Amino acid sequence: MKQVVQNYKSGELALLDVPVPACKPGGVLVRSQYSLISTGTEMMKVSEAGMSLLGKARSRPDQVAKVMQSVATNGLAATYRKVSGKLDSYTPLGYSLCGVVEQVGEGVDDVVVGDLVACAGNEHALHSELNWVPKNLYAKVPAGLSPRQAAFATVGAIAMQGVRRGEPQLGDLALVIGLGLIGQLVVQLLVATGARVVGVDPDAQRCELARELGALACGHPASGEIDQAVAELSGGHGVDQVYLAAGGASNDPVELAARLARDRGRVVDIGKISLNLPWNAYYEKELDVRFSRSYGPGRYDPAYELEGRDYPIGYVRWTERRNLECFLDLAARGKLDVTPLISHTADFSAAVETYRALNEGELKAVAVLFRYPDAPPAEDESVVTAVPAAPVIDKRTDPLQWLRIGFIGAGNYASSMILPHLAGDERVLLTDVVTTSALSGANAKRKFGFVAASTDVDALLEDDEVSTVFVVTRHSSHAELTRRALLAGKAVFVEKPLALSEKELRGVVDAVAESGNDRLQVGFNRRFAPLLVEAKNQFGPRVGPASVRYLVNAGRLDASSWYNQADSEGSRFVGEGGHFIDTVSWFLGSDPVSVYATGTPGNDDLQVLLRYADGSTASISYITSGSTAFPKETLEVLADGKVLKFDDFVRASVYGRKRWTSSRLPKARDKGQQAELDAFITALRTGVAMPISLDSLVSTTLATLAVHRSLETGAPVRLER
Repeated sequence: MKQVVQNYKSGELALLDVPVPACKPGGVLVRSQYSLISTGTEMMKVSEAGMSLLGKARSRPDQVAKVMQSVATNGLAATYRKVSGKLDSYTPLGYSLCGVVEQVGEGVDDVVVGDLVACAGNEHALHSELNWVPKNLYAKVPAGLSPRQAAFATVGAIAMQGVRRGEPQLGDLALVIGLGLIGQLVVQLLVATGARVVGVDPDAQRCELARELGALACGHPASGEIDQAVAELSGGHGVDQVYLAAGGASNDPVELAARLARDRGRVVDIGKISLNLPWNAYYEKELDVRFSRSYGPGRYDPAYELEGRDYPIGYVRWTERRNLECFLDLAARGKLDVTPLISHTADFSAAVETYRALNEGELKAVAVLFRYPDAPPAEDESVVTAVPAAPVIDKRTDPLQWLRIGFIGAGNYASSMILPHLAGDERVLLTDVVTTSALSGANAKRKFGFVAASTDVDALLEDDEVSTVFVVTRHSSHAELTRRALLAGKAVFVEKPLALSEKELRGVVDAVAESGNDRLQVGFNRRFAPLLVEAKNQFGPRVGPASVRYLVNAGRLDASSWYNQADSEGSRFVGEGGHFIDTVSWFLGSDPVSVYATGTPGNDDLQVLLRYADGSTASISYITSGSTAFPKETLEVLADGKVLKFDDFVRASVYGRKRWTSSRLPKARDKGQQAELDAFITALRTGVAMPISLDSLVSTTLATLAVHRSLETGAPVRLER
């Protein structure tokens, strides 16, 4: 299928062939008929992509701060790979469309195949022939409303939420600053509430359009007519509400709002605009400044948007979905008319040219629609078409000696830490990449040379020509995908953790026994880190028991991180702790026999004590409350009159009869991913034992899971296989 995408690094726009998205539970697969270009939000994104790297940095200081933190934590090289990978990837465009339900996922009972629905979301209602849309982000289109009108539902919901935040009453006087697409809809909604409306925009045509839609007066912000109109209509008091529907870096709109608002009036920010509030003006009138968050309550809440958990109507009357439904109802009953806003309709095949014309100013428009092949055109609709580009033929040869590898998942970690190494390895052929997002699969195919991309896991596991599968999905799917791949006869590389419970772990072990296939590797990469390997060699053989101290300054997670979804994805330590247990066990040359753990309230900070059969002990301090300026990982090993000190994959020292210190020249943090992959591929090609034994993988996983059992019981947990 086709999808409109943009490369944020180069600014390139493309109509790309991508896999058809899978119809997952809790949502529907929708075939688009019309999708709407947001000439404000989307064109701002298109414009940013055309900036230099410095310009991009200036426009997104929040992202620059995250990059600098990543450099401090992960090093310059790893951060550069991660950032370059994100920038040099195709990103989707679009967030408002109307289409026909083509497939209904499990758990959905409010629509059936063939229903016309309006869809929302910048991850789900994309400019694409097919989209998977979760339950709370679509609404059934009322009878009689055309699909091209219904395609406005998302931007209509944005305007509606802004109006709700302003709380207009009958007879109120409202000022709308910015008469683009959102502003024009705000004008109509305010008029429908019984409010009187004045509009402001530097574009005379947009002012005229707003008058046609019900505004009593409109004009240029610098002209005196707006001040005069407000004075006459308000009796000199000023407007009751100001709706900021403009964009850009100018501070003029907020200054104009302060000048024309009445005492204790409300100012509602709907667009993305400079908000350097003039303190005296806002203080003297005690203005109430409010923000309107997109489509309404539920926006940015994964439980609402992705899991389909609605908010009770008694507590939240107008949610995201109910705003969509309300807009569609008003449009169907003729209370809103979006037809005058449609400046241009383009065939979907002309998408790239349409964006270029908008970005370069050749096409002046309030609203632009894409019409898809199956959509019936309106009688008055003039559609611009384009000739599809010729398909690109892959002429790559396929030597028989290549190890044929398929990937399930291609997220940030896989794209920055695994795939760059494999893409340059002449021993392998990256055959298939399977992702839940069609575009992420297309990105991986383009960047790393996969032969094919899809959303069909079953087809990959059933492909006899694929000998090896990498599982790099979210934690909750690791064990089941690993089990299935092993039973299908595939060699498996799975990122940690191997399992989230002992039951899941037993399923993997049983699959090995049933299939006789033990070609399994878990992504415990630290034992392969060159500097740590060298430090262990310098430490030399060990005779007596060792004492190990491992400080992990893990830091706080962003509130939006999926690592916080402990109910479905396991705790943070279960997800990451295996790294550190495996590292200690590798260094000591044995597996732990017992685990004891204690933690702070909420178990944000953990102290984990491991005991080994030879009397060695290891304490792992997993801390989230430390300073981000301090290194993440510090390891100390003491035994036989020797001390090893290892500082975050940058420096290492061994103190004994002779002292050894690693080079003081700055080095990139090499945490062993490349060496780990090399060892895995070598084992598969030569038939030697896997780099980490199955017993060790199972023991490490059991020890990781035992941490939470010990926290619950307050007692040590003895590890028995």
